[in-house]
Amino acid sequence: MAVSISLSKIFTTLLATILLSTVLSVVEAAPWPEYVKHSTHRVRHIGRGLKVEAFHPTTNFETFGSNGAVVAPSNNSLVASSLRETAMSYLETRGLTADDVAWKSGFTENGASYAYLKQSHNGIPFANAVCNIALQGDRVASWGSSLVDLSKANIADSEPTVSWRSVLPTIENQLDATYNGHNASLEYFVKSDGSIALTHVIQTQNAESDAWYEAYIDAHSGELISVTDFVAHATYTVVPVTKQTILDGLETLTDPQDPEASPEGWHTVGGAESTTTSGNNVVAFRGQQVSAQTSGDLNFNAEYDDSLNPNNRNNIAAATTNAFYIINSIHDVTYRYGFTEAAFNFQQDNFGKGGRAADRVQISVQDASGTNNANFATPPDGQPGVCRMFVWTLTDPNRDGTMENDIIIHEFAHGVTNRMTGGGTGRCLQTLESGGLGEGWGDALANWFAQNSEETVDFALGTYVTDSDAGIRRFPYSTSAQTNPLRYSNLRQFRQVHDIGQVWANALHNVYDALVQARGFSADKLTNPDGTEGNVVWLHLYIDALAIQPCNPTFVQARDAWIQADENRYNGANKCTLFRAFASRGLGLNADRTFNDDDTVPPEC
Repeated sequence: MAVSISLSKIFTTLLATILLSTVLSVVEAAPWPEYVKHSTHRVRHIGRGLKVEAFHPTTNFETFGSNGAVVAPSNNSLVASSLRETAMSYLETRGLTADDVAWKSGFTENGASYAYLKQSHNGIPFANAVCNIALQGDRVASWGSSLVDLSKANIADSEPTVSWRSVLPTIENQLDATYNGHNASLEYFVKSDGSIALTHVIQTQNAESDAWYEAYIDAHSGELISVTDFVAHATYTVVPVTKQTILDGLETLTDPQDPEASPEGWHTVGGAESTTTSGNNVVAFRGQQVSAQTSGDLNFNAEYDDSLNPNNRNNIAAATTNAFYIINSIHDVTYRYGFTEAAFNFQQDNFGKGGRAADRVQISVQDASGTNNANFATPPDGQPGVCRMFVWTLTDPNRDGTMENDIIIHEFAHGVTNRMTGGGTGRCLQTLESGGLGEGWGDALANWFAQNSEETVDFALGTYVTDSDAGIRRFPYSTSAQTNPLRYSNLRQFRQVHDIGQVWANALHNVYDALVQARGFSADKLTNPDGTEGNVVWLHLYIDALAIQPCNPTFVQARDAWIQADENRYNGANKCTLFRAFASRGLGLNADRTFNDDDTVPPEC
């Protein structure tokens, strides 16, 4: 049964004056600017491609300051047992009786009382025509109402003709969520065209997607009328993880978390909800104390302005949000590809899935301990990883490394590679060569996130913070030997881990391109690790090889770990593709520890 929710008639004369000062807007036929509907409508794209535009009658709100009417004797403390009676007494001054409005709930705290009521008809409450009263002491402080004029309304019969259970399979399919067993109720629902439907109200949930809906089902037609979404959706104004720097554009993203990798979302710590840049995977902060930006509605939407210095207050908030978002995003992606609790990842709560907990990433934004750099400390599994992001002073105004995603991704990759190499000890990338490999893995992972099509583009790290297309490496990573001439033999002359790492990162860039050329590109790489496309295969081998290779590996050993990882996961299907790519940069079959280039591939290739 298709759901058709038409909003061509947005308001009708149903929405008219009903009570003294409660005036509901009368709006004539469409068209009207879309923003007119902001306070009454909300479009949701939910379930299996379903579009539902929910409706709530116009709400009117009055506040009375200290001039509110006295509705109870001054010695009445308005305890909970008397609040209902007090509220109903006030409703009488509005021309309403107990037949018009039904009690819902209320409470009293610190001398203030709050009553919540619903409109009713034939003893059946309304879902979206409600009112509320606030009292301060014995005076009414405010009155809010979305009650409607029933004298002009087309009201459905109060006896259902369709049971909700008879249409439940259809509703569950539409919402991609199942009935959770919560008691169903019968309520009226004011529709956007002015009619009033009788609805069955049930709850459905999908544990995998964290969806939790209240569904309003027409009790006469069986159609889905509307939904309530119980989940507060977080928004983040950030540089999306597939973009490299702020110059590529900010976007506001809604609920970007992966529920499989972060089953309790990004803002839950030990079962408690967080309204800060703090959660199970990461806490992002600035300053000496582990504090965090707070947003009560989980809307972290400060926009970074790089025409101002990083220490601008708004820029600090925006940078903290971006740090939180990027670390969470990389956590979720690498989790999908194998960097899980059992593989020594970073989480405060491991949900009984192995590994040691209490080790979420701590990322310090605009850290005062340095400039023009960044770092990541990876202690053993069970101790927090610590990332420090610095301000870069090469431009005027200065630039914040936190607004260049490739730098954060590079740093997080240190955590992945240090944890997974050697079994979670953090001790197994300590030699110059293996330390260089670690730097190369960092650049390579950032490169992977930045590739967004079948065409493998050259990649440079640190272009934003340096304000230079060349970035902070000797050459861009490229399949062209003219653009990037680095080969295995260059390790002979390099004595610094970042220089050594560039050789490995460029080799992996060539491996990446070869796999994509052979197997294609997946646009769903972030959330679908089950594909056979080359970019998906690459990240699987990246992660798998870390667990395979020895403590403090050499380049040749790291290469061999990739070949073995391919054998383990893909039955060696990519062996020749891998060897040809490694050989193109001197890491062929016969390469040895003397750093002589070799372009040999196995005979079968």
